[in-house]
Amino acid sequence: MLEMEGNAKNSLTEMPTMPLKRMVMELGMGTDIRGQDYTKAATRAVHNALRQNSLVVADAFGVPREEMVVDIIIGVAEPDKVDKQAVADMLPYGRGEVRVERGGMDTPKDDGSRGTIMANAALIVYLDLPDGAGQ
Repeated sequence: MLEMEGNAKNSLTEMPTMPLKRMVMELGMGTDIRGQDYTKAATRAVHNALRQNSLVVADAFGVPREEMVVDIIIGVAEPDKVDKQAVADMLPYGRGEVRVERGGMDTPKDDGSRGTIMANAALIVYLDLPDGAGQ
């Protein structure tokens, strides 16, 4: 998990930073109907979260979008089957850290075998702002 407040090191860069300020949370849901691919469902959930928002918060504070730090939390029934790098690669800009937890849902077929995989995504956007900004 990212260091949120205080002058601690940011786990993404391991460099001392100003306090990261939580600015936005985006939510999404994705599925893989037939392929039983947890990574595909997870990347679709991230895509869904990104496409429902148009973030101008970085621009509003004069911070380049590339400097956004994004904590990506994925929920699927089998977390170890998600390719974290493929999920992180979904970000159009910013630096991401992916955490996969047990969640989401697998909906069985009539014969009891695994069918549709559903994944949930929460993208929490942080900016590195000086004290007092963003409050």
